[in-house]
Amino acid sequence: MTKQPVIITMLFVSLIGGLLNSSASADGMVIDKVYHPYVQATEQELEFRAVIQDHQPIAPDNNQLYRFAYGRSLNDRWFAEVYLTGDRSDEVGFDLRAVEMELKWQLTEQGEYWADWGMLFEVSKAIDENIYEVASGIIAEKEFGNWSHTANFIVEQEWGNDIIDELESSLAVQSRYRYSQLFEPGIEFYKGQDTFAIGPVIMGELRWGMRQKLKWESAAIFGLDEKSPDLTLRLLFEYEF
Repeated sequence: MTKQPVIITMLFVSLIGGLLNSSASADGMVIDKVYHPYVQATEQELEFRAVIQDHQPIAPDNNQLYRFAYGRSLNDRWFAEVYLTGDRSDEVGFDLRAVEMELKWQLTEQGEYWADWGMLFEVSKAIDENIYEVASGIIAEKEFGNWSHTANFIVEQEWGNDIIDELESSLAVQSRYRYSQLFEPGIEFYKGQDTFAIGPVIMGELRWGMRQKLKWESAAIFGLDEKSPDLTLRLLFEYEF
């Protein structure tokens, strides 16, 4: 077991290097939920996510993405979630686009090593088009006092008759200050081929009963170059029970 964190760290460093030097980076909506590596046994959740981007050269104005999901833990290491994804913009109305399956794997116990580690796996199929996508990535989280720092490194492969086959990758980093259960301010950074952005995020959770809680996140992310959207707003609600 002593070799496990070393192996994971090597994968972590290799993926960073490949991400920063690769020309095949994500050209879709890179700005979205930042995943944490933890799984709780017997947990179930309902999730709603919205991402709204404006003024990006390669995309329609007011480009919007919505996700609706149900998830549950399979045990104390694996969490499965099924999504329905829809989008709209100023050019087209709302349309249900894809069905996605997601698996999160908690690799290490919290506090067991210098950082906490997990992996993410995704498979999606467009509803009205011949487009498929698979993705996998590494989740890392490290705590320093009241600060928590989280990184997601995701690699995706798209293929099908209605899309050009493409290998994509993305990086998302979140640093948050655990001020209280109800209020955690932070900052997020995103990197992809057509996204280079940073901005503030606030989050928190309400608890009641034995297991029920409502988590929320709201962020305003600003583009740092001319290819990125000028502003991206993201919103997330998770009801856990």
